[in-house]
Amino acid sequence: MIDQPTIDRILDAAQIVDVVSEFVTLKKRGVNFVGLCPFHDDKTPSFYVSPAKGLCKCFACGKGGNAVHFIMEHEQMNYPEALRWLAKKYHIEIKERELTNEEKEAQSVRESLFVVNEFARDYFQNVLHNHIDGKSIGLTYFRQRGIRDDIVKKFQLGYSTSAKDGLAKEALRKGYKKEFLVKTGLCYEIEDGSIRDRFWGRVIFPWFNISGKILGFGGRVLDNRTKGVSQKYINSPESDIFSKRKELYGIYQAKSAIVKADCVYMVEGYTDVIAMHQCGLENVVANSGTALSEEQIRLLHRFTSNITLLYDGDEAGIKASIRGIDMLLAEGMNTKVLLLPDGDDPDSFSRKHNATEFKQYILDHEENFIRFKTNLLLKDTKNDPIKRAGLIADMARSIGLIPNEIIRYACLKECATILNVDEQIILNEIKKIVQQRKDEYLEKRKKEQEEAEKAKALGANPIQENVPDDGLIPPPPFPPEEPNLPPSDNYLPQTGWEKLPFYTKEKQLIKVLIRYGERIACYVEDENGEEIPITVTDYIRADLEQDGIQFQDATHRRLLNEAISHLHDANFSTERYFLAHPEPSISRLAADMLSERYRLSKSNEQAIVKDDERLHELVPHLLIDFKLAILEEDMKQTIQQLNLPEVAKDPQRAMEVMKHYKKLTDTLKEMAKRAGDRVILKA
Repeated sequence: MIDQPTIDRILDAAQIVDVVSEFVTLKKRGVNFVGLCPFHDDKTPSFYVSPAKGLCKCFACGKGGNAVHFIMEHEQMNYPEALRWLAKKYHIEIKERELTNEEKEAQSVRESLFVVNEFARDYFQNVLHNHIDGKSIGLTYFRQRGIRDDIVKKFQLGYSTSAKDGLAKEALRKGYKKEFLVKTGLCYEIEDGSIRDRFWGRVIFPWFNISGKILGFGGRVLDNRTKGVSQKYINSPESDIFSKRKELYGIYQAKSAIVKADCVYMVEGYTDVIAMHQCGLENVVANSGTALSEEQIRLLHRFTSNITLLYDGDEAGIKASIRGIDMLLAEGMNTKVLLLPDGDDPDSFSRKHNATEFKQYILDHEENFIRFKTNLLLKDTKNDPIKRAGLIADMARSIGLIPNEIIRYACLKECATILNVDEQIILNEIKKIVQQRKDEYLEKRKKEQEEAEKAKALGANPIQENVPDDGLIPPPPFPPEEPNLPPSDNYLPQTGWEKLPFYTKEKQLIKVLIRYGERIACYVEDENGEEIPITVTDYIRADLEQDGIQFQDATHRRLLNEAISHLHDANFSTERYFLAHPEPSISRLAADMLSERYRLSKSNEQAIVKDDERLHELVPHLLIDFKLAILEEDMKQTIQQLNLPEVAKDPQRAMEVMKHYKKLTDTLKEMAKRAGDRVILKA
């Protein structure tokens, strides 16, 4: 974990205009800069950058934040990855917790493997573009396949000569260790102890992770040598940095396009991805001949929830579609399928059509998974009632995998309509599937807890297995995540209260807390007549506590508590603290609330909101508005409780509700009295 002082140094060094300018063309406008938003199809400049506050924001789609948030969104990195990206840009040493000797050794090995792979990538590219065989054989092959030179460079394609130890000799000559050449899978050892190249005589396709590091390679033997060759394509073997079932070919080149389109196309092979990029469709990846895995789906889910499977229209393509659908549904992906005309694959089809034609074909022919799978399986059932019953059970299993109840119900209705059966029949099957998944999940959690308790009793520190490289562990869909419940000592609704009037007032208070938390709100007199300064944070805390009222949003309560706990730290600034918060959700919230203050006016493009000069008026006013709104809503909900039949029939419960209403009434009266008595001496 990156320590806070290092995060502070990175944020101090990162100049927002400098960072954004690497990806967006900016023009100076007044004290700010403006450009076309990189996160949506922006026709007129709506993306503003404020160098004074180190923030950016699109006033059309709402995306923005500080330099870290921009890199996270644009490069689709998590928070630590974005910090490391900025640290590398500004030559800042990352200081993290002290690693154990074993961790240091493992980290050193991983870094060495990446370094060796980078050398190999450069070697293969150099051979392709500068070696006589590379130009006459490798480049000729790519050009015959219709791949342009700019696309060859974009995917950093290469070529390995027919010399069986060409790379090995060059690597050893340059000082790279034999150990790492073997561990990456670039070479393998033979009986006499020497090493040979794995990819000799092949065109090379590098695999990148989402940060652009070289994980491994794929190699294709050329057409004139395919006769008698058992494997046309070979890939790097499993290593400490490469697992084919966890990676997707093309994800590095596609990530920004996937986010922008909010959709990804899944194809089968390297050339499918490359050809579609050349056609103009860049939001495409390939699982490259492996069965679709949970790790691959979760990697995609970081960028979008919408996926269209593009497969050949032959029997193998159809079976591949069926295999992947259920896994995608279980991970909450909105899944569609497109089978291309028989005889075409994405590579050949994209060479016949431009991007507009290809997109239109997809829109016209893609089907949601319900219609695709049902129609496909119906062909086999004909009039056989046994097969039809099996089809209903099969569809129920697929629908039952969907974690979202609303989507699950919508799919149920469509399936029942297509199959012309009673919804209840499918629903009963779905309930069985859902309950089975819940039972399996609870049983798994129970075993994990038992193992953890055993390990703890033995003094061991249990290590989680199968943790994604970025440290993000996707939660299982069952049981559902605990909602963001408000405090339980009121009758406010437990869901949907974000749309109620008091929530707007609550957010206004949080904005003031983030912007001015350490500033003086007002002065009050103590018993000796001396003036005592009261900060915004202390004022909000004391005023809410006095009436026994809390923020309803759990994140808002956390913000107030953290501001209170750090208020007396040296040089503490709530704005600075929350912008640099290690949790991206909190730092992004802070950035959003700070950026609203700097929306530019059309006339003079100056900041149009300045609350800091009237905090002594603003804070009490916002607090009164918030408390009145929340009490009003609570009283309204309490009256509704009294009208419920189950409450009216239960005298004890009805008495509790009436006591609560009386408490609200007393609080309201006390608030009104204090509001009239309050005297603010000066700002």
